[in-house]
Amino acid sequence: MEHVELFFKSIFIDNMVFATFLGMCSYLAVSKKVSTAVGLGAAVIFVLAITVPLNWLLDQYILQPGALEWLGPEFAEYDLSFLSFIMFIATIATMVQLVEIVVEKFSPALYNSLGIFLPLIAVNCAILGGSLFMQSREIASLGLALNYGIASGIGWFLAILAIAAIREKIRYSNVPAPLRGLGITFIITGLMAIGFMSFGGMLTGGDEEAKKDDATVKVEQTIELSEEDKALADNLNKVSE
Repeated sequence: MEHVELFFKSIFIDNMVFATFLGMCSYLAVSKKVSTAVGLGAAVIFVLAITVPLNWLLDQYILQPGALEWLGPEFAEYDLSFLSFIMFIATIATMVQLVEIVVEKFSPALYNSLGIFLPLIAVNCAILGGSLFMQSREIASLGLALNYGIASGIGWFLAILAIAAIREKIRYSNVPAPLRGLGITFIITGLMAIGFMSFGGMLTGGDEEAKKDDATVKVEQTIELSEEDKALADNLNKVSE
């Protein structure tokens, strides 16, 4: 259940674009055509699916305070958390180079259409944000880290695919001159963000109901305890008399 909840929350509620507005430069620049948006979105999913679990391993076994204890008791006091940014970015840059080599080898047309934005995935704040959110949320296992990386990538993919499809159609619409281009794109993005974040009530409603039920049970238990206390006090009064 935890995996499913994390998966859907990462796609819809905590969407990289619509909730935190990360990766907006690539989102705006490469969303003019659906074909290029699909290519870049797939590359982002791949990079996040690889880098988030790898950075989780780095965080758990190297960077966190006491993470080097597996090397020996004398290393238990080491704290390398100040190296998080450097290590995370190094992992991301390595994976992006791998993606660039693969895309250039198997799809030269997509490689040319993505242009400079493919190597710029290395400095895409959505990619680094995935690893930093994984670290700050203290994801407990490698499986959850992989789940979060894939789901975050899918969320970013859906965002850029949706805006690309809309921008291809809106090209033939009568948009007011001051809003043409990025103006109408930002407005549509804001409306889409409202739509995506509205899923929050659907995915967290059960949690709220469970909390209410727990609160009701606690109140009932308190009432029962107070009645027991009254009965005990009555018994004590009878004994004293």
